[in-house]
Amino acid sequence: MGETIRRVNGYDNNAYTYYPVLIVGAGASGIAMACNLKEKLGFDQFRIFDRQGGIGGTWWINRYPGVACDVPALFYSFSFAQNPGWTSFHPPGREIVQYYHDVCQQYQITDKIQCDTDVDQCRWLEDEQVWEVTLKRMVTGMGDLSTKDRMKVIQEQGEAAVYADTEIVRAKVVVSCVGGLVEPKGWPDDVKGWEDFKGPVFHSARWDDTVDFKDKNVVVVGTGCSSAQLVPRLPNAPYNAKSVVQLMRSPPWVAPATASPGGDEWWERNGPTILKNVPGLLPTLRFLTFAGAEWTFRFFGGSPWAAKQREQYEKELLARMKKIVPEKYHEIMTPDYGVGCKRRIFDKRWLLSLNDPKVELTTQPLNTIKENSVIIGPGATYPAKPSFNLPEREVSADIIVLANGFDTTRWLHPLKVAGRDGKDLVTTMEERGGAQAYQGTSMDGFPNFFMIFGPNTATGHSSVVMASENMVNYSLHFIKPILRGEVTSVDVKHDAEVAYTSEIQKALKNTVWMNGGCSSWYYTKDGWNSTVYPYTQIDFWLRCVFPKWNHWNVTYTQKGLKKQRTRTMLKSLSAIVLLVGAYRMRQNRLSVQDIRTAFQTSVQGLLRRLIELLSVAQGRISSA
Repeated sequence: MGETIRRVNGYDNNAYTYYPVLIVGAGASGIAMACNLKEKLGFDQFRIFDRQGGIGGTWWINRYPGVACDVPALFYSFSFAQNPGWTSFHPPGREIVQYYHDVCQQYQITDKIQCDTDVDQCRWLEDEQVWEVTLKRMVTGMGDLSTKDRMKVIQEQGEAAVYADTEIVRAKVVVSCVGGLVEPKGWPDDVKGWEDFKGPVFHSARWDDTVDFKDKNVVVVGTGCSSAQLVPRLPNAPYNAKSVVQLMRSPPWVAPATASPGGDEWWERNGPTILKNVPGLLPTLRFLTFAGAEWTFRFFGGSPWAAKQREQYEKELLARMKKIVPEKYHEIMTPDYGVGCKRRIFDKRWLLSLNDPKVELTTQPLNTIKENSVIIGPGATYPAKPSFNLPEREVSADIIVLANGFDTTRWLHPLKVAGRDGKDLVTTMEERGGAQAYQGTSMDGFPNFFMIFGPNTATGHSSVVMASENMVNYSLHFIKPILRGEVTSVDVKHDAEVAYTSEIQKALKNTVWMNGGCSSWYYTKDGWNSTVYPYTQIDFWLRCVFPKWNHWNVTYTQKGLKKQRTRTMLKSLSAIVLLVGAYRMRQNRLSVQDIRTAFQTSVQGLLRRLIELLSVAQGRISSA
């Protein structure tokens, strides 16, 4: 492919670096895109820019105690780089980051990644048919801060404390691999007194390793997947917290983590050896995990059958919960909404940790922050009944950990993208009702711009890595002719994008994600679900494998037009040959029986010849 990274205009003031493909983000999606560009297209003239200080995306930045994969790693890894050496069925975050580093090394793309670089904005230049991209290189360590924290540093110390310099580059194709769980939620707006607290306060996604937990009273705000992993660790070595009070608004559905074959201890001792030495076992286990995950999709539909399946599953989960946790928590741990309405917790330790006298779970709301304590109550956020009209009380607090999730409905934030006529991507989405994209990948009016793991591509039952791979493969259908010089630009048609979004939102209305009775980060206050894909992962895969080209605007080059004409001519010739052949058959009045007889005669002749050859060979062996 002729496209190369190059310097344009030399020493002139308007000189710039040109990148055929610019990838935003060095997490799983960015790595998958880079590897597939090399593997499938034989193309390595790209760069990946990531604002964080290292490779791995969400797994690089999340370092809280107990951080681990809650999906079996053999299914959470790339299909093109399967790893038989996982030390656990659900390995810790550090091991996942190392896996990503190993994949980058294997595909020789580490040198293509530039960290500590913020892709600030992208602007489409219609005349040049390229993207103008603003890069901001950061002072070391600043990229690992949230946007809010960086803005605070700028306000207090000036922009030079965060950004070292700015560069304007251009790119033919821009691929956004900005993840959904990027920006941590800030402090709750309705809680007063944050400025009075004397101890450390930080988000689980920005864990402070310098904080000493020994003999400290800890308050954890939130009961999502992260808190379910970190809370059981805090009372025990090496943290040895004095107490942990966990504040919950409403209970999650808690499912058991997928069991390791033979049990965790047995698998950790034997799993890697078995996977490395038993041919076909790794892909078989991967497929079985995928099939099992797809089967759970039955819980999410709106049909009477799905409701009955969901009801049975809920009974099983509640029975398990009541068997494990103390009776005093049974009522507040019984959800009043359908399972799957918001993300389940796949648990190994959290329910057991609620038996620890050092751990307290409460649904009393956080009210006020004081110097060394918090006020919770009065009342309770769950359940809404008179018996839970509890008086307010003061809880000792030396450390506050926010595990209250992320800003998940602000897609691409803080990246700014301006397409044709200067239209802003996020504004365009909002004007149409909410975050959206055709196949979760493209918006009309934004040529040569692809989103990996964009709106409505997450599933509540499968692997996000698989979903990302599907979108990578889908995007390559359109990126390939651009890099070959056959196409100058592609973007989805307006009607196709609107129709696709309408289909997705309509399908979601008949699912547990919208009718399950919960409040979820899957959708906005206006009821727009920009997160979930309403069908199976098999359906999504099929849509990615077979793109509908008539849904796309494709601007061909002369080279591309010539190739299109050649293809059209070959198709026409093939059709003519078939028609002529059919005509001759009719002229010769060959019947179906005549054709069958001729075919049988040919096959019999081949078989006789094969028998003769075998006889000769056998005779030679006997003589020898």
